[in-house]
Amino acid sequence: IDTSLMYSVLRAARPGTRVVLVGDPDQLPSVGAGKVLAEFIRSEAVPHLHLSKIFRQAEQSLIVTNAHRINRGLAPTPAEEDGGNFHLVERGDPESVVEAVVELACERLPKRFGYHPLADIQVLTPMNQGPLGTVVLNEALQQRLNPSGPAMEFRDKRFRKGDKVMQLRNNYDKGVFNGDLGRIVSIDREDGKIRVDYDERIVEYESDEWDEISLAYATSIHKSQGSEYPLVVL
Repeated sequence: IDTSLMYSVLRAARPGTRVVLVGDPDQLPSVGAGKVLAEFIRSEAVPHLHLSKIFRQAEQSLIVTNAHRINRGLAPTPAEEDGGNFHLVERGDPESVVEAVVELACERLPKRFGYHPLADIQVLTPMNQGPLGTVVLNEALQQRLNPSGPAMEFRDKRFRKGDKVMQLRNNYDKGVFNGDLGRIVSIDREDGKIRVDYDERIVEYESDEWDEISLAYATSIHKSQGSEYPLVVL
């Protein structure tokens, strides 16, 4: 919630109304101006509680440890042995990073740990554009994981049957929402229709609705908020 919207919410609340905010002060800032929750906490004008128990991973997990290290401005610590759940692969330039990400997500991790490259592994990156953004990574991952077959061209995207895709905005009529992940199960090039399977529920997109979906072999960190994956390549 941004500052302008929060102002409107508080103006609309009747005197005596209790307003409770729940969130993460370290979350990415809102799209609009302001960091409302973080500033409320920093001001010390509003009583607050900080929940510190970790439920998603074991407390000794290196994922948790490194999240706290990064919040303190420290570099993450890699696992000392292969059995750990946080590994650091260093590369010196964008091209070699792309090669490493594709190799990890498509070959090394599936082969070594038995993960399915589409169902279990998610590549995350901070940006959409640039040499390490979602556009470049999706092209590289699609080329490795789903390189052939009939395709639908749309702007800078190429959709194929079998592609991993994401819904980009809430569509209440179709019952799909921003961040939902699915797989393309069919493409009708004559009718211009794409059908996507979201957890065994088929959603159909006409040609004027293709901008609602995007390739999702790699997604932005922003779009991934609130989601869970067995394995992440960041």
